[in-house]
Amino acid sequence: MTTLRKFKYLAATAALLLGGVVQAQSFPTQPIKLLIPYPPGGSADMLARPLSAEMQKDLGQPVVLEYKAGAGGTIATAQLARSAPDGHTVLMVLAAHAINPNMYANLPYDTRKDFAPVSLVATLPLLVAAPKATPANNMQELVQYAKANPGKLTFASAGNGNTSHLAGEMFKSVTGTDMLHIPYKGSGPAVVALLAGDVSLMFDSISTSAPHVKADKLKALAVTGATRSSMLPDVPTVKESGFPDFVVNGWYGIIAPAGTPPDVVERLNKAFAKAANNPEVKAQLNGFGYEIVASTPKEFGDHIERELTLWEKTIKEAGVKMQ
Repeated sequence: MTTLRKFKYLAATAALLLGGVVQAQSFPTQPIKLLIPYPPGGSADMLARPLSAEMQKDLGQPVVLEYKAGAGGTIATAQLARSAPDGHTVLMVLAAHAINPNMYANLPYDTRKDFAPVSLVATLPLLVAAPKATPANNMQELVQYAKANPGKLTFASAGNGNTSHLAGEMFKSVTGTDMLHIPYKGSGPAVVALLAGDVSLMFDSISTSAPHVKADKLKALAVTGATRSSMLPDVPTVKESGFPDFVVNGWYGIIAPAGTPPDVVERLNKAFAKAANNPEVKAQLNGFGYEIVASTPKEFGDHIERELTLWEKTIKEAGVKMQ
């Protein structure tokens, strides 16, 4: 290599390295848009608000929440897929992100190829909640009653294909029971029906049902996570109730468009982790039932793959499909 060519090569390499450093140092250069795929007031919103407020201090730019509800989260996800891969638009995804590819025949994006995982931020178990009139006080009694009375028990959900629906379908498969699914248009109406005794039970987000348990309006049969929840520490898990193959967690993570530079992904990852582990923010979120995870991007990518496999099996066995 001639001296001139060697000089040009070294100069080009230095420019690339310097460009990466400059990009990492300058990001973000404008407000960050955090897409929320469900309406305000839900579990995603409850998590996003304190996180975004804390992140602004670290990033030096506003973190603006934009709500794009509808179609099980696919509207917001499709918007992210079309966004510039510069880190200034990200999306909070829930378990539905791994459910939807197995539910919808023609999604306008590829779940595996169109996104860059940033962080698994938190998990939130479901609570198996029931009206006082339901003839079971624990999961063993529930299964015994369901087997003795096929089709008599009903379980509410926030809608077809929702985690609250598929958790019920998975439980039916694991226990060999027959319960009737009653879908509602969102968690709010489903919980109202639960409180009114219109349904026998619900696999609901612990953050929305636990207050009704504490107010003695509902009874808690079990939580669905691998361990007990700090929100209701006296309530056993489904797993320890005699059903070791049943573990379901709601989860919340951040993704960016595919092609987002790795250093920008890393900057976002650190900002979310720092915000989630802030003592005041963490205490607030723990009080709502969230367990902080704050994973690496790779760990979150691996988590999504496991969830895709889990829900593919559940959905096939349940025969559920959306148009």
